[in-house]
Amino acid sequence: MDERAALALLDGELEAAGDDAAVVDGLVVTTDMLHERTDFPNGTTRYTAGWRAVGASLSDVAAMGAKPTAAVAAYAAPEFDRDELLAFVRGASDVCELVGTEYVGGDLDGHDEFTVSTTVIGRTDDPVRRRGAQPGDVVCVTGTLGRSAAALEFFDRAIDDDDALLERANDLFRFPPRIAAGRALAPHATAMMDSSDGLARSLHQLAEASDCGFAIEADRLPIDDAVYDVTDDEDEALELATTFGEDFELVATLPEAALSAVRAATDVPLSVIGSVREADDGLTMDGEPLADRGYTHG
Repeated sequence: MDERAALALLDGELEAAGDDAAVVDGLVVTTDMLHERTDFPNGTTRYTAGWRAVGASLSDVAAMGAKPTAAVAAYAAPEFDRDELLAFVRGASDVCELVGTEYVGGDLDGHDEFTVSTTVIGRTDDPVRRRGAQPGDVVCVTGTLGRSAAALEFFDRAIDDDDALLERANDLFRFPPRIAAGRALAPHATAMMDSSDGLARSLHQLAEASDCGFAIEADRLPIDDAVYDVTDDEDEALELATTFGEDFELVATLPEAALSAVRAATDVPLSVIGSVREADDGLTMDGEPLADRGYTHG
């Protein structure tokens, strides 16, 4: 059973499950676990790991249109290296400061592999769910797609400790959680989630939750410039932008008439990439079926 099957199983057991975060009486709660072998390529600094681990949970809060209150992390490693531990905490603190919240601590434990479990809490009186997209809505994404795919390529190319490539890879890996954009979208979005599993998979999850279809236009996807630094093949660039995942951008549906209000409320770029259709129309890109492919744990 992979992660998606396990989540589907638990969705039937836990009433609050099924979105990017659980919401109980206005309190938003989310947790994530990241491992060195699967989530932090060789060359990832502990500062970047702290930023990225806590940022992943902040992204879940953003996807609910909520305001984060605080973050904690459980840090496990074979040994507690002073510089590594301090760098991790500083990365976690800095990403929280970026979005106007606070990293307040956590737990330490020994483990044979560097592993981090993060939790972020937030608040909202009107959470945005994955269900609710309506035919006629537009489909939007924040920021750019493919940053993490490009970062991974730079990590691989820096195998001989190329400092410049490692610095660029780490910079791309430190994504900005879209809290402000989530707050701007919240009054208008009919459905929303983050793209941690990739754009294509996120669209399939939204379509399933909302019982709708999507018509996406490839030439409207905001592919990050860094993707074209690791490939000059347009098809490969499109593949990286749609299926690699781990970009932590927001994917949302909303009435077209609300676009100007959202754009006025945030300086984060918002790209219209398609429209919501009836469920029978399926999920297509440029008229062809868009496969349900992306990142899956397990």
